[in-house]
Amino acid sequence: MPVVMARDLEETASSSEDEEVVSQEDHPCIMWTGGCRRIPVLVFHAEAILTKDNNIRIIGERYHLSYKIVRTDSRLVRSILTAHGFHEVHPSSTDYNLMWTGSHLKPFLLRTLSEAQKVNHFPRSYELTRKDRLYKNIIRMQHTHGFKAFHILPQTFLLPAEYAEFCNSYSKDRGPWIVKPVASSRGRGVYLINNPNQISLEENILVSRYINNPLLIDDFKFDVRLYVLVTSYDPLVIYLYEEGLARFATVRYDQGAKNIRNQFMHLTNYSVNKKSGDYVSCDDPEVEDYGNKWSMSAMLRYLKQEGRDTTALMAHVEDLIIKTIISAELAIATACKTFVPHRSSCFELYGFDVLIDSSLKPWLLEVNLSPSLACDAPLDLKIKASMISDMFTVVGFVCQDPAQRASTRAIYPNFESSRRNPFQKPQLPVR
Repeated sequence: MPVVMARDLEETASSSEDEEVVSQEDHPCIMWTGGCRRIPVLVFHAEAILTKDNNIRIIGERYHLSYKIVRTDSRLVRSILTAHGFHEVHPSSTDYNLMWTGSHLKPFLLRTLSEAQKVNHFPRSYELTRKDRLYKNIIRMQHTHGFKAFHILPQTFLLPAEYAEFCNSYSKDRGPWIVKPVASSRGRGVYLINNPNQISLEENILVSRYINNPLLIDDFKFDVRLYVLVTSYDPLVIYLYEEGLARFATVRYDQGAKNIRNQFMHLTNYSVNKKSGDYVSCDDPEVEDYGNKWSMSAMLRYLKQEGRDTTALMAHVEDLIIKTIISAELAIATACKTFVPHRSSCFELYGFDVLIDSSLKPWLLEVNLSPSLACDAPLDLKIKASMISDMFTVVGFVCQDPAQRASTRAIYPNFESSRRNPFQKPQLPVR
């Protein structure tokens, strides 16, 4: 926060506008941080998108907070920001507090960020979100720290480069195996095979041992989408949101070879299963264990009632998340030091997709660069609106007009709210 702004606040406090200052001191959308220089930071409330409360909007409007959305369309992000008094600027504008983009950022853009501006991606995040880079980073960690310590991915090969090695493994275990393009999402281009001849080698692909003993609920396969926020890579700061989504296939699971091409049985992606005539949605946001999409907490309650150790399961999930991010930590931290002038400029929301097998071991399926924020069901809105609001609070938007470009030293306040934080820091493992 510029010195001139801090001084203005002090002068305002001693002026005849005492009542306005008091109301700002106690405002539900402001928390104060910093030492002798008190800095106002915005607190977000998910319910604001429904209540349209002018009292919530007034802080963003007073400081002329603004955002721009580039190469993506997130109605939820736009609704939450607008409800908190942000106004949208043109994608080419340089006066903004937040740039929300659906793609990686160019180095020249990162270098121009002011300390009050934030973007929702780190440089080189593709080290985690491209399947081939993720695979290579995990393999490197297995070589460095031991296979067992980083056995979080099923056996995988990058084709065509490792085709001979794959055929050698196939001769010992005929599968099935699952094929994935290295840079796709939402189940696009994913299929199962039980013979190498069924693979097209026209482009780089990953082929992984198919986990044929998935944990089932009512005979249906499912995976879990978890929301992971990283606010810094140096030092590494990771938050795991308290809620997620369990996404179910629409056909009962059967290991029979005749069903190998049935995507509705083997793939759990919502974008795939919503096309099934058997897909069941739920219109009540308070019912979290019905249909093909449950809340993660409802899934955990079900497993606990079945006598499963859900505390140990989530500890293993946290361990998987930490190890995954650590595998790319050095590359991304180095890029940040090279391209990002202010430590607090970047943050990243990752969508981790995890499959749990019948022994309760979690397996990493993929890490999504821009996890879907679409709200096709009331449960989506309930979980994602709260998650995005809490994420923005944790990230910490200083209440500052983005048009003010005063040159000041970098400010790195510790944005810790006094209220319970739904984004929890997992316990980092000893390295």
